[in-house]
Amino acid sequence: FDFVTLLIGVNNQYRSRAIDNYTTEFVELLKTAIRFTGGDATKVFVLSIPDWGVTPFGHKDKRGPIQIGEEIDAFNEVNKLASEQMGANYVDITPISKLAQNDLSLIASDGLHPSENMYALWAEKLREKFLSVIAE
Repeated sequence: FDFVTLLIGVNNQYRSRAIDNYTTEFVELLKTAIRFTGGDATKVFVLSIPDWGVTPFGHKDKRGPIQIGEEIDAFNEVNKLASEQMGANYVDITPISKLAQNDLSLIASDGLHPSENMYALWAEKLREKFLSVIAE
């Protein structure tokens, strides 16, 4: 593949899986993504895990938005560090996901998943990163 994107981990966090388990699985998936590009890590774009804690669904979860956000941040530290160490590009979309706290147009009608508006913002952030990489 010319380019590969990887956004993985929200289900690990949602299911309260150990961060060590996520670390192992993420590194393996990142290695696979790099293999898909013929071994060129600069062609891999890792997106951070969005913060679902700010959604209406997240507000109903027993952990609450603050704890969910802290857990998401911890998982994102893992994927950011691994991405940097392996030479992949990292795109931090988590701040965009947090905008949904004050803008429900960014959330789908189920109260949890991103709307097309949110995806458009993520795509723009990815496009900016992509263009900066290919310009180098």
